[in-house]
Amino acid sequence: MGWLQQSRKMLVASVLILILTITTACAGGAVAKNDRTTNVPTIGRNVTYGELERGNTPTGESFGNWVVQASKGLISDAYVRDNNKLGVVISSKVPANEVRSLAKSLVEGFHKNFPKQDLTVLVFAPDKQRILTVQYDVQTNQIQYS
Repeated sequence: MGWLQQSRKMLVASVLILILTITTACAGGAVAKNDRTTNVPTIGRNVTYGELERGNTPTGESFGNWVVQASKGLISDAYVRDNNKLGVVISSKVPANEVRSLAKSLVEGFHKNFPKQDLTVLVFAPDKQRILTVQYDVQTNQIQYS
C-alpha cells in the first residue's frame, strides 16, 4: 500500500509540474521594468470577492488567473504582488502531504514567468491560515521552505 501511495504522490506532482511547465512555456512574455506599477485593489459595495484582482500588475494578474485556472480546483485563489511574491489559497482537495510538492511546482512555474529575481510563494489553507512559505534564491538557485 505504501508503494501505491508514493506512486500516486509522484504522479500528482509530475502532472502538476508538467501542466505548469507547458502552460508557462506557451504563455511566454518577459516582464518589463515598467510593468511594476502598483494598483491598489479597491473593494466597493458592488464588487464580490471573486471579482478582485489577482495581481497588482497586468502580468501578475494574468499569472494569478492562470494559476487558478490551470490548477483544476487545487488552488481556489491566487495573488501576485510586485511580480515576485505569489500567494495561493489551496482547496481542501490537496492532501497535507502534497502541499510541499505543489508549492515547489508553483515556484518553478513562477520562476519561468518572472526570471532573474528572488521569489516567494505563500501557501494558505482553505481557512486562509498560512501553512507554508517557499523562497527561491536566484543567485544560488535554491529553494527554502519555512
